[in-house]
Amino acid sequence: MDSQTMIELCKKHTMYSWSANEKVNPTPVARAEGIYFWTPDGKRFIDFNSQLMSVNIGHSHPKVIAGMKAALDRLGFVYPGTATEPRARLGAKLASLMPGDLNTFFFTLGGADANENAVRAARFYTGRQKILCRYRSYHGGTNATMQMSGDPRRWPNEPGMPGVVHVMDPRPYNYSFGKTEAEITSENLKYLEEVITYEGSHTIAAMFIETVTGTNGILPPPEGYLKGLHELLQKYGILLVCDEVMAGWGRTGRLFAFEHGGIVPDIVTMAKGLTSSYAPLGCMAVRDPIAKHFQDHVFWGGLTYNAHPFLLETALTVIEVFEEEGILENVVRMERVMRSEMDRMIAKHPSAKEGRCIGLFGMMDLQKNRAGEPMAPFNGTSPAMQALAKFFNEEGLFTFMRWGSFMCNPPLCITEEQIRESFEIIDRGLDITDQFVED
Repeated sequence: MDSQTMIELCKKHTMYSWSANEKVNPTPVARAEGIYFWTPDGKRFIDFNSQLMSVNIGHSHPKVIAGMKAALDRLGFVYPGTATEPRARLGAKLASLMPGDLNTFFFTLGGADANENAVRAARFYTGRQKILCRYRSYHGGTNATMQMSGDPRRWPNEPGMPGVVHVMDPRPYNYSFGKTEAEITSENLKYLEEVITYEGSHTIAAMFIETVTGTNGILPPPEGYLKGLHELLQKYGILLVCDEVMAGWGRTGRLFAFEHGGIVPDIVTMAKGLTSSYAPLGCMAVRDPIAKHFQDHVFWGGLTYNAHPFLLETALTVIEVFEEEGILENVVRMERVMRSEMDRMIAKHPSAKEGRCIGLFGMMDLQKNRAGEPMAPFNGTSPAMQALAKFFNEEGLFTFMRWGSFMCNPPLCITEEQIRESFEIIDRGLDITDQFVED
């Protein structure tokens, strides 16, 4: 099928997420391999966002494709109440990889329903109802997780699940004041404790955080934040749930981002990189005390495709690739390369305000003047950002724009040469946004 026919039929007969269908201009994709994908007409794109920060091992890995084919020959589907070999093997494998006593797992279809089930687990276990979440967050597109998200996509979907309390993040939007990370952590935790006091700690079941904020800024936590937050929540018997859907599975240079903070959360949710998006799978991991509670109490949750054997086998093969090919070690090496390229862009281009990356989880913020005003307003766009997006598309660099910023989240198998190739395109693109900088 040619590109135009593909686009026309998709728009005519299918609906696109987060979009008015008439305004959608989808990129047609025929095949993908490594860090690249191609249109039916043969145009190559560098996948500089791993699609949705999720194709962590790269596209079309031959070992995973072969493993998926073999899995279909063994067992297509059984209902979630059965015991299967892939369920047994993946549970045991995850228990061997997760820090501390995160030894028990509930398998879902993605990150959103992993978070939905984490809400249920927290409420059932604590007997409390309220859920604390941060404004700069995204936890999924279901009824509960959309309400938990601070992302503006929540607004049209309100009202949602009751009992959600949003709090400010350590780093406000358009951050500019010059406090140390220790001061930022201390002030935010003092503020959070005051919110807990006002809400009534005895009413709060859990606090959900993206360990590294993803879509809404790619913001690593400031120094001491994770440890301080964990201690504060423990003081009041509030569970800490780390949403590792984007940050997990090697994206930050550790298997899970919370490991950077030296903590073990009460609950961890994951998806995306767990199968590198070769198949839809999510997971909720719980510590031993919570798992013990559900030995004697019903866990009121489940869907037809929970613990689907084919999806679990896919995850097992992806994990083998992680280990055999040294994916984590490559992320640590390539972080230095990305950091140096971001620094080069900032030194060269007046429109480049800041570049952040932890591992290969990165974002660059653009500014419209020397005062640091974002190149586009919150939840908006601008002619400069539209011109940059058009240029990237023409030059075959696929990534996501987020208001006045763009993302730098390539597959974790990327090489130094490929990172520099990508930033050569970015370099020329920033020549365009430099023209929009005001004196």
